[in-house]
Amino acid sequence: MARSRVPILIMGVVLWCCLTTPAKAECMKYKDPKQPIPVRIQDLLDRMTLEEKIGQMVQIEREVASAEVMKEYFIGSVLSGGGSVPAPQASAETWINMVNDFQRGSLSTRLGIPMIYGIDSVHGNNNVYKATIFPHNIGLVKKIGAATALETRATGIPYAFAPCIAVCRDPRWGRCYESYSEDPQIVQDMTDIIPGLQGDIPTDSPKGVPFVAGKNNVVACSKHYVGDGGTTKGIDENNTVIDWQGLLSIHMPAYYTSIMKGVSTVMISYSSWNEIKMHTNRELITGFLKNTLGFKGFVISDWEGLDRITYPPHANYSYSIQAGIHAGIDMVMVPYNYKEFIDGLTFHVKNNVIPMSRIDDAVRRILRVKFVVGLFENPLADNSLVDQLGSQEHRELAREAVRKSLVLLKNGQSLNQPLLPLPKKTSKILVAGSHADDLGYQCGGWTMEWQGFNGNNRTIGTTILAAIKNTVDPSTNVVYKENPNAEFVKSNNFSYAIVVVGEHPYAETDGDSMNLTIADPGPTTIRNVCGAMKCVVIIISGRPVVIEPYLASIDALVAAWLPGTEGQGVADVVFGDYGFTGKLPHTWFKTVDQLPMNVGNPHYDPLYPFGFGITTEPTTRQSDDNPFLSISSYFN
Repeated sequence: MARSRVPILIMGVVLWCCLTTPAKAECMKYKDPKQPIPVRIQDLLDRMTLEEKIGQMVQIEREVASAEVMKEYFIGSVLSGGGSVPAPQASAETWINMVNDFQRGSLSTRLGIPMIYGIDSVHGNNNVYKATIFPHNIGLVKKIGAATALETRATGIPYAFAPCIAVCRDPRWGRCYESYSEDPQIVQDMTDIIPGLQGDIPTDSPKGVPFVAGKNNVVACSKHYVGDGGTTKGIDENNTVIDWQGLLSIHMPAYYTSIMKGVSTVMISYSSWNEIKMHTNRELITGFLKNTLGFKGFVISDWEGLDRITYPPHANYSYSIQAGIHAGIDMVMVPYNYKEFIDGLTFHVKNNVIPMSRIDDAVRRILRVKFVVGLFENPLADNSLVDQLGSQEHRELAREAVRKSLVLLKNGQSLNQPLLPLPKKTSKILVAGSHADDLGYQCGGWTMEWQGFNGNNRTIGTTILAAIKNTVDPSTNVVYKENPNAEFVKSNNFSYAIVVVGEHPYAETDGDSMNLTIADPGPTTIRNVCGAMKCVVIIISGRPVVIEPYLASIDALVAAWLPGTEGQGVADVVFGDYGFTGKLPHTWFKTVDQLPMNVGNPHYDPLYPFGFGITTEPTTRQSDDNPFLSISSYFN
């Protein structure tokens, strides 16, 4: 009897395999890269529990992340906040090892859904030691975007919280340097950074569907939706008072263009539109962004964005969860209290406050981006791009961006007697000012730390003082004194002086300023030096600042913005190896009492108008021969 039962048992097993193997394969469509992405999304979504779905909607800070946390809570994303690093001066390999450790936790879950790691690569991979720090939101954006993507991928990170496509209408705003311009057309044009970051979208790509070309590209994030640059008095996270047509014509165009270029994610603004918090604005997030504009990527909150729906923040977190998710936010940058968020959202779903259809919409969008970027096929980073971090090619690109972004506002006390470009060969020159030999001041906020840093020890680069010494003739004596008194200036028989002053680094609300003054002792330095001799003043700032009181004594004035690590680009132009070509993307006011003041306003009376910039031709002169000069026209 026993012997006769064996063939029957084998046949039964074979029959079971035949019946179940096709079904099993059918269930694993989400792992098959040959399947269309919509099929893979639906297949995976159908298999997910509520717990797994809500986990995908959570983004946590790396400080609270671990492989165990990723596995236990099915966390969908991890980020580095400003200055959050695995170790001081961490190498690319150290970053990769950290990211992969979190990823292995995600891959060990039942369904093996990979997490996506994000970072604020807003002017290069600016949290990372030795990365190239590009000028903040200037130009050459497609090339800079591609270089930033490579340097971000070099650390194992596939998601950059960039670009900021705010239209800064008031320079008192502490994030104005993150905005390309006060003019919506320029901001719209600058969305070319998106194909730089993500790759060029195919011509036949469906409108609104995210696109990432490959492993050398990253997921981009247009932010902060919408109207963040238009708040009253430029107060960060405040209220933008504008009608619907104004919102559409000034603050919305760059989002439309971003979507056409395949942007993968959109981050919501802390600010309000006509007293309605953007993080709760279903009309604009679901109604307009998703339904009218057809955006198919995912919408992410800002850092603790749900907490700040109420005042004080986190006062009624249960309400904030309900309001934010109902509005259409798909992924929440929690970033610390993830258990409270998960419990709160689970409660709302189980009690039918938030429908399952809203959860499914959020997760479908998140999975779409993860499939598009190739995380299911290549979840773990390797070391193949580590040499891209701070590469010489990228530093040369940053140097070029510096050269092209400098705006010459004044050149000589008359057009017939220009001071710039300066001769390289002379007996002795003075370099003065707090910003002449400070890499941190050059780079501004969002560099190594959220609020930036001061000094020359946090990363690698070339200060403006070092660049000057590199450029002048070896026989020229360069004397540096940060804040010389008038007697020192007068008694040393200098040929000319270069004064480098400006703002100290800041980010977000800490940068809000009602006076927009040059940081002390900058004004004293200008008076002591320029009152005694020929001087060039180079302003390092994230926006126009008060300069009119000192203008009469200044022979030449250069707006250098926040040039980043490659200060050599400043010397390239000041000494005539390249000409000045830059033009003002923001109106330069006379006094802060005029603000807000934008091109096209009635009674427009700036110190220097939008689009202004004196241009010069390159020269190889070693003496004081004048270059050809011309005045640029305004932007059309």
